[in-house]
Amino acid sequence: MVKISNIKVYENIADNKIIDLVIKKYKINSNDILNWHIVKKSIDARKKDDVHYNYSINLELKNENKYKKFEKVSKKILPNIEINNLDKKIPLIIGSGPSGLFAALTMVQNGLKPTVIEQGDAIEKRQEVVNNFRNKGMLNPLSNVQFGEGGAGTFSDGKLTTGIHSPFCNKVLQEFVNFGAPESTLYLAKPHIGTDNLINIIKNIREYIISKGGKFLFNTKAIDFNINDNKIKSVICNNNGNIFEIPATHVVLAIGHSARDTFFKLYEKGILMEKKNFSVGVRIEHLQDSINKAQYGTSTKLKLPPAEYKLAYHSKTGRSCYTFCMCPGGVVIASSSDENTIVTNGMSNYLRDGKNANSAILVNVTPDDFKGDSPLLGIQFQKDLENKAFVLGGSNYYAPIQRVEDFIKNKKSEFIGKVKPSYLPGVTLSNLQEILPRFVSNTLIEGINYFDTKLKGFSDPDSILTGVETRSSSPVRILRNNENLNSNILGLYPCGEGARICRWNNVSCC
Repeated sequence: MVKISNIKVYENIADNKIIDLVIKKYKINSNDILNWHIVKKSIDARKKDDVHYNYSINLELKNENKYKKFEKVSKKILPNIEINNLDKKIPLIIGSGPSGLFAALTMVQNGLKPTVIEQGDAIEKRQEVVNNFRNKGMLNPLSNVQFGEGGAGTFSDGKLTTGIHSPFCNKVLQEFVNFGAPESTLYLAKPHIGTDNLINIIKNIREYIISKGGKFLFNTKAIDFNINDNKIKSVICNNNGNIFEIPATHVVLAIGHSARDTFFKLYEKGILMEKKNFSVGVRIEHLQDSINKAQYGTSTKLKLPPAEYKLAYHSKTGRSCYTFCMCPGGVVIASSSDENTIVTNGMSNYLRDGKNANSAILVNVTPDDFKGDSPLLGIQFQKDLENKAFVLGGSNYYAPIQRVEDFIKNKKSEFIGKVKPSYLPGVTLSNLQEILPRFVSNTLIEGINYFDTKLKGFSDPDSILTGVETRSSSPVRILRNNENLNSNILGLYPCGEGARICRWNNVSCC
């Protein structure tokens, strides 16, 4: 294999035709090409008069010595997974979000037959209950945007990003493609799947796991843990009022960052955990056309996807403000899991063809921002803010919104301008500064003004802020032994965002 990088493309051509351009540009004999594939595709828009695609490709050549100028690459081999006592181990996985699903998938691929319990619905039913909340304000606390098969990322943008370089990252992407994601997922610099695709992909993963002997118990909530001699023995479950016990000596805790009552139960049972930094803020909406012009300029003739952005600001006070989970052509979605709370998130379908762009704008919160020793205090901090947003919105699951100009001036909005809010079931014109902590409001204002210097129009007066965003990450970390991955209880394995170990197995889908 050889690699050719930095292939600049200024014309609208299909990805499968890139090889023709490469053959011509690099004078390669087409008969020497045994195989080829795209490694990476990105957009370079740093200079608005020189916007182009940038490709890297790998080629397998039968006369490789003729092409010594190209970089040689070797195939990455995944580490072996060794499993002992196959017949004796029936793992139990709590949660069917990304970490739980990939844990189950990995197990069945290696001969184990796990049982997955999930308090929410299977994806087909879950889609219905999520739509009922968005359209009618009917919240199901057990099955919603946060809970149910696929986890919180299903009803989001389906972006796949990572800050690590594990060989397993490519395996995760390949598995998504195996179960129905577009082939481009493997090579786009910023791949995303879209909620509409994720729904089918998750169903396909579940059906494969079942075909290999795995088992799913939906609408089944873990309510207690039987621990003896510092070892997990069983998990007590509730299925629509039917209480039963599942014997288990190996339990994967893939509970997600919103399983608040489960965190409290684990703490009660002596599982070690600690407070950690997290973030809170709001969602901001702009017209997608405005973001496209700010990012791409107006001179390019390329057919480009809806533009994205990622921005960060560091205040002199020590606070940080940053954008998170930016959703081009998407909507702001109602994401509450507790009654009488407002929680927002962003969502896009694969085509990202909506009129608005949205993103979270978040400010960091540290354990020093709330007093007390309990590691669960951050959960209460989040919930207090969500309750205040519920009341400010009208106590009917309408979200409080505010124009950016009015937020900066600290006055209630009285009208909606050119940017129309997308949140359902409805919105209420408000002053978000009435509920946000002062350090959050002040840092948001500084950040919004700073972001406008980096992305023209970010602080457009008619841009809409929707409150509140509180679930970007878990406020709790369940401690685990890095050597054997147990918690302080043997056989209990913290996993994923709920334990703040990783997101989407360190491949984040939000």
